[in-house]
Amino acid sequence: MADAAHIPDEAETRARWGDFAWTAENAEMAKTIIARYPPGRQQSAVMPLLDLAQRQVGAETQTQGWLPVPVMEYIGQQLGMAYIRVLEVASFYTMYNLAPVGRYHVQVCGTTPCMLRGSDDVLDACYKKGLKKGATTPDGLFTLTEVECLGACANAPMVQINDDNYEDLTFETTTAILEALAKGEQPKIGPQIDRQTSCPEGGPTTLKEMVSENHDYRGRWNQPA
Repeated sequence: MADAAHIPDEAETRARWGDFAWTAENAEMAKTIIARYPPGRQQSAVMPLLDLAQRQVGAETQTQGWLPVPVMEYIGQQLGMAYIRVLEVASFYTMYNLAPVGRYHVQVCGTTPCMLRGSDDVLDACYKKGLKKGATTPDGLFTLTEVECLGACANAPMVQINDDNYEDLTFETTTAILEALAKGEQPKIGPQIDRQTSCPEGGPTTLKEMVSENHDYRGRWNQPA
């Protein structure tokens, strides 16, 4: 799995993020999120608030974002939670970054289905582009992490880059995606082969009439008399 990411010195982190506060827009969003939960259950908002905070940090740093200790303390204070309880949540899920990452956080699934389908080739493509597990490239563009299952096993191998999944990858398509991102371009999201989501490659093999030009996905019952 990934080498441990470098967490900045605490004094440096507090100097930069010790006065963290929500932007006006995010403060309203935080109120909306907390209001979803009944009285006494506001601590259940910790996960969406951590995500919101990470995105705010990302917007300020032009990266995918991370969660400095003072930011997690701020959320804990807002929810009446001990810092360690917030850290327990943030350290459990790979969607939260506990150390700075680049503009594009490349999370390669290394679990069995992806490994059997070629995740080593995906990692090799990353290595050939100068990415190293647990590190950010010198230009600040890419951080590479190997993670556990990301839930797209039918489309293995796959990576998640920031909020987007790229699936059915090969060495060549992974390389093309990284090159496009480095140029500021948006690669095709989702499967990199001829299929829609996790449907069979080449289109449907059964119930073809249901998706013909004369029928929508709900079938005949939606057609005019």
